[in-house]
Formats: sequence, C-alpha cells, structure tokens
Amino acid sequence: MPPNTAQRREFVHPEAGHAKKKAKSPYGIEPISVFYIFLAANAFAALFAPIQDCDETFNYWEPTHYLSHGYGLQTWEYSPEFAIRSWLYVGLHAVVANIRRLLPRSTKVAEFYFVRYVLAFVCALCQTLMWRVVCLTLNPRIGIFFIMALVLSPGNFHASTAYLPSSFAMYTVMVGAAALMNWRGGLKTSMGMFWFAVGGVLGWPFAAALCAPFLVEEGLFALLGDKDRFLEAFIRVSRGVVAALVLVAADTCVNTFFYKKIAVVPWNIVKYNIFSSTGGPNLYGTEPWTFYFKNLALNFNVWFVLALLALPLFLAQKVFFRSGHGFQSGLRSVVFMAPFYMWLAIFTLQPHKEERFMYPAYPFLALNAAMALHILLTAVGHSDPKTLIGKIPARLKLLAATLTLLLSADVGLSRIWGIYSAYSAPLSLYEPLETLGGAGESVCFGKEWYRFPSSYFLPHDMRAKFIRSEFRGLLPGEFSEARTGFGFWSGTWLPTTGLNDRNEEDLGKYVDLRTCAFLVDTQYPERQREPGWAPPPAEPDFVADVDRWDEVVCLPFLDAANTPFLARALWVPDWDIVPGAFRRKWGRHCLLRRKKA
Repeated sequence: MPPNTAQRREFVHPEAGHAKKKAKSPYGIEPISVFYIFLAANAFAALFAPIQDCDETFNYWEPTHYLSHGYGLQTWEYSPEFAIRSWLYVGLHAVVANIRRLLPRSTKVAEFYFVRYVLAFVCALCQTLMWRVVCLTLNPRIGIFFIMALVLSPGNFHASTAYLPSSFAMYTVMVGAAALMNWRGGLKTSMGMFWFAVGGVLGWPFAAALCAPFLVEEGLFALLGDKDRFLEAFIRVSRGVVAALVLVAADTCVNTFFYKKIAVVPWNIVKYNIFSSTGGPNLYGTEPWTFYFKNLALNFNVWFVLALLALPLFLAQKVFFRSGHGFQSGLRSVVFMAPFYMWLAIFTLQPHKEERFMYPAYPFLALNAAMALHILLTAVGHSDPKTLIGKIPARLKLLAATLTLLLSADVGLSRIWGIYSAYSAPLSLYEPLETLGGAGESVCFGKEWYRFPSSYFLPHDMRAKFIRSEFRGLLPGEFSEARTGFGFWSGTWLPTTGLNDRNEEDLGKYVDLRTCAFLVDTQYPERQREPGWAPPPAEPDFVADVDRWDEVVCLPFLDAANTPFLARALWVPDWDIVPGAFRRKWGRHCLLRRKKA
C-alpha cells in the first residue's frame, strides 16, 4: 500500500478568528486616531483663536458676509479696477456659511463658527494625508514627531482655521506634497502639481513655488534616465500644467461673472506685489530680516530650531554614520527638506513681512523638525562605548529627550493660552447687541477699527461704521446694495468711490459721531497713569465720557505696550506673588451705548 502523501488539514474553529495576530501597522498609530488628534487641536483653534489679522476680517469675512447677507465692508482689493481677490475662493466659504443657515438655531455668529469648524475638519484631513505619507516614505517615528510639531505649536493654532488664502494654500500644499512624496504605485507628479495649483490659483499664487524642489527632483531623474523615463516625466508634468491652466480658466470665469470684466486674479496679485509702481505691499510697513526668525521661534520654539538644523544634521549623519542608502535616498531627503529653507529665504529677503506669509511652509517646518529630531535621537541612541555619546547612560539620554519635548509642549501651550486670554475680547464683546441693538443702528469704530471681527458678530441690519481717529490710511468702504444689472450681487462690479491702491486716506469713509448708537473703544489705565499723558486729539477716552456713553460691557484686553516681553509671549498668571516685572498689564475693551437724551 503506497504511503499517504496528502497533507493533513489543520482544523480551525470558526470563532477563533479573533485570536489571530494582527499585522503590524506601518504607521505606528492608526490613521483615524491621528485624524482625531489633528481635528481636536484644530477644533480648539476654531473655538478659541482670536482673529490676528484685520485682513482676515475685511478681505474675507466681510465679502463672504456680503454674498450671504447682501451687505458688508469692501476693501480696495475687491474694486473691479484692481480685482486682486478671488470671488471663487470667497464663494466657496459663503456656500459653507449658507449651509449653516439651513440648520436649526442659525445665527450669524453660528455661521462664523461653522465655517471655522469646516476649516478645522479640512485642515485635519490634509494633515493626516501628509502624516500618512511621511510614515510610509520616511519612518513612523518621524510621523509621530510631525504630529507633535503641529499639534503643540501656537503656529498651528493660528493657521489651521484662519480664513486666509495662505491657510488655504497650507491645506493644499500638504495634499500636493503627499502626492509628490509618495512613489508607491508610481509617480503622482500631475496630481501633486494639481493640488499645488489649487492653492496657488484659489488661494495665494506664491505658494505654488513650494513644489519647485519636487519638480527639480523629477527633472533630474528624467535627465539621468533613458528616453522613455524622460518622456514619461514630460507627460506627467504636462498633465499638471494643463490641470493648472484649467483651474486658472475656471477661476477667471467666476471672477469675470462677479467683476463684469475679464479678471485673471492670480496674475493681478503677482503684478501688484512685484511690479506695482505705487509702492505695492511695502506701503503697509516693512520689517527687518530677523522678523520671521523671531516669529517662528515664538510659534514653534524648539521645533523651529530643529527645522533649521535638519539639513546640517542630515549631512553630518551621512559623514559620520555612513548607511547603505544610496544617492537616490539621500537626494529625496534633501528634496523633502528644501521647501522650508527656500520659503524662509525668499520671504526673509522681502521688505514687507507678515506672520501669515509663513503659513504655507508650516507643514514643511514640522517635517524638517521631525526629521532632525529623528536624526538626533538615532545618533544619541548610538551605544558604541568608544564614543562620548555611547558612554552616557541610556536612561539619562531618554530623560533629557523627554524633558526637552515636555518643555517645548509646555511653552507652546502656554503661548496658546496666553494669546487666547489676552486677545479674545473682540469675539465676545458683541453678544449684548442681540437684545439691545435695533434695526438700522450703527456700531462705530475709531482707533479700534482693526479689531472689528466682522459683521457676522452684529445682529441683522446693524452696520459697522468708522469715525475718524489718528489713523491716516485707507479704511474699507461698503459694497453697493443697489439691485441693478445682471447678477445677484451688483456690489461686486459697481464702482465704489474713494478706493485706491496707495493707502491714501478717504474722508468719505467716516461718519459723524452723533450718528453712532454704539461705539467700541479700549481704555488703557496704565498709560493714563504715565506723567503728562493726554489722549490724542482724535482719540478721546470715550469710556471715561460717562456723560455721553454708558458701558454695555467691558472685557479684559492686554496692554501690550506696557506688558513685559515674557508676559506677552507666554501665559503668566495674574497672581500677586508674580513680580511686577513679569506681570501682564490690562486694558478694557468696551462696547458703549449712547445715552438717551
């Protein structure tokens, strides 16, 4: 009888499937968990982050309010004469705001925060996509550091839910970078270029430059390869260019509808910022070359230092700790690090500097910092007793690394809470108007015009107006509410008097103080105690004028001019035991109501 050669089948109980060992995740953390981490941080920002830049109010929230409610303030950038703002970008946000109007208990404030929460969701999704590719392409530990660098930084607190083109560009840059970094399943150059183009066309044109290192990499490998590789690279780049041109055409069509003239907004933005004969953005102030270094140090603390050290550490690693990785792997790492250095160098050279200009580079700053920390920990973890590092006990090295990261987290969270507690008053000041305000009444702003959070915080049919202060630049006008011509929003194309691109004051933007039912002003008691202090002629102390104005509500607001640097930069408790040199000094941000005769 021949031997039985049939393989014996092992019996597995059908209910025992749960006992099988799961495959190890390539991410270290499940992607859905990472998404929730990013979403929680961004939702916190949506709820608590003050509006730091009046451009966000006047250039984006006000036009959105106009599309949704039929009235709002208009800056010169939206004048058909200049047309350097995209109505497609604003219109997308107006659609989101109008969705909230369809839900129960809709108010204008609810619309404002609903838009912010949607931005928080979109940002978290983009952050998760980039984190996923960082884990797959580089290392899961780098992915964890990437999360920490973003979630615990004040920079992300500002940028994640800001209604600004630079924040929108930051979202799309992350998706584009994720496509260009990930070579699994083939190169995705055209997809990456598409997402960079979305950020550049709908958001901020200059952000598209961040894809340059990836395109240089693509071109280099195409030149080093054979004819077929060169042709494939050419096709991929061509598809990306075509996608960008289609986006420009779509944006131009929408803007042509609103401006009633052909308006290529991305080109208008570039032309104004680079080729303007009237002074361009430098009219609004210039800063020294150190501005971004100080700002990024405040917003990212140790992560910014690590981001600057990423390339030197990488080169040192290649010299002192030779690995088996070849030219391609080394070039890829340099390409991943290059966007942050490139962006910082370009904008450091520009005279006009603003914090929001760095937003598109924040993900690359976090990536550089994560890569640098990974390199450092790899070197510190070297156990060769012949080296100085190898002689340090492992527990001591772990303790030092842990304490550094904890200190960074504490500093970041302290700054976040310090910013909220110091500058959140304008987002809470207008609530009493829901019961006190009347249709057709005005809320006036003098020296505090730039702290106005937008018409979303005023009841329906209450308008924001300006009275003259010591400021001598151009203030926003109002969109025309005339219902004439083709289209629902004639204010987008009807000319508005007094708008110019030279920041020249227009006296027609002011109203008489006697027409103001309510007034917003800030009182700074510390300044009034200074010897010889007197209010400027055009900025009297309205809060102290109790004969004409009643206090509706006054909220604490940081007196930055009299607060020491450390107390401005971080949260410092208002305890008596804190020395005066480190105490925060406070003003009163007030909503006033005219006394009835």
